[in-house]
Amino acid sequence: MSDELFSLIDDWGPEKIVCVSDSRTRMRGVLVLDNTARGTGKGGTRMGPAVTVTEIARLARTMTWKWAAVDLFHGGAKAGIVADPHADNKEAVLRAFARALSNEVPREYVLGLDMGLSEPDAAIFLDELGDRGASVGLPTALGGLPYDELGVTGFGVAEAADAAAGETGLRLAGARVVIQGFGAVGTAAAARFAELGATVVAVSTTTGAVYAPDGLDIERLRGLHAELGEDCVRAYGGKQLDAGAELAVDTDVLVPAATQDVIDPTVARDVTARLVVEGANLPTTPEARLALSARGITVVPDFIANAGGVVAAAYAMDARYSAFRPELEQVFASISDKLRSNVATVLERSRALKVSTHQAALQQAQDRVREAMRLRGRLPVTQGGQR
Repeated sequence: MSDELFSLIDDWGPEKIVCVSDSRTRMRGVLVLDNTARGTGKGGTRMGPAVTVTEIARLARTMTWKWAAVDLFHGGAKAGIVADPHADNKEAVLRAFARALSNEVPREYVLGLDMGLSEPDAAIFLDELGDRGASVGLPTALGGLPYDELGVTGFGVAEAADAAAGETGLRLAGARVVIQGFGAVGTAAAARFAELGATVVAVSTTTGAVYAPDGLDIERLRGLHAELGEDCVRAYGGKQLDAGAELAVDTDVLVPAATQDVIDPTVARDVTARLVVEGANLPTTPEARLALSARGITVVPDFIANAGGVVAAAYAMDARYSAFRPELEQVFASISDKLRSNVATVLERSRALKVSTHQAALQQAQDRVREAMRLRGRLPVTQGGQR
């Protein structure tokens, strides 16, 4: 193992990093089990040509805090495949990846969906490993809970934004919203924002952004996305912006729901929103969060705001070997209750302790993980021999 990989390890984890490859398909992949003190490792599997071990390790750590923040008993983990998700050999690569992790799945890690993967890919994992417990996110026809298709993460992001708006004196109904990223999370969030009475004024994809100060027609835009994918913003017409420019347009609520590290200190200076709700994992750098906080901008941390997916995944985990799917109304109600309650708790804790919202949320999650580690005898031993 290189020094670079050793540098990823601290007192929380990772407990295990498994790198796999397959010469026939040229598949390269990694599984990072970060901390399983609270339960079996669970986190999505992403696929992309630029996936790195460090990226997956950072995301696995976020999953550790996310499961603890919603107080559900699974551990932080994440997996990644270095491949083009649009390539013709995608199925062969997925099958090779599943076979390579057959020792870990599902005993230590349950496969799931992240960027580059969708419900049919979960079905391939199931077929290759021959175990209903191997993956969540399965299509309905296979008895699964297709939470990407249902838009549970985006739904939760909008619910978290509504709760945070209420806590900070901002009325979401009538407020302007900008969403960076119009994929599974962004499209569902936009739909829920519209239902809550907000006005979505800009959205973006990797091809660019569309901006309408008086509001976008979200149903039309979602229809174009279903037909054209990321080219939907160009096909929509209206005022076009370069990708990234939407982060600085005049708005009340900003939802970065694309990828990590998009808001750095330079971008943070241009943000006009009163409220930033992290729809993606790790979209703001630590320095950017300090800059936003100094400007009085409230940030709802990623592992609080986008935890709707893990709440749904918990239901799916429980139902893996069952003949019955959970009721969708119950799933959505649970997401709303969990996220709204967590947002209120984090913002209250932030005010009481005079720390940032991220610090408040992190402290709460770490307390829960640390207690689980203590009970299992996993806390680091000090020089005096005490834990």
